[in-house]
Amino acid sequence: MRLALTAILILAALPLAAEETLLTGTEIDTLLAGRTVTGEGTTQVFYPSGRTLYNDGHDSWGYWETRGDQYCSNWPPQQGWACYDVTTSPEGTVVFIGESGKRYVTSIKND
Repeated sequence: MRLALTAILILAALPLAAEETLLTGTEIDTLLAGRTVTGEGTTQVFYPSGRTLYNDGHDSWGYWETRGDQYCSNWPPQQGWACYDVTTSPEGTVVFIGESGKRYVTSIKND
């Protein structure tokens, strides 16, 4: 029991997979502005103007920006913003990590 609890505490203290790199706000801007990411059945375009187009079978327009070292988005008619940590890996994976720890795995679409 004690060994299992120790293992759980150690794993909980590891914020990211070893190969992932947590991005700064400037790095997030550089990575996303003018680019498209694709996920499992999804596509999102990040326009430099701060607009974003998400498609998971239908189009949804919103806004994006960086706040501190996080990517943040707003999807009208909602007025609040949701913010995410962003990581990348050497394989080109881009992961958005929500406040709850939920991970949204995507990759940059090469045009």
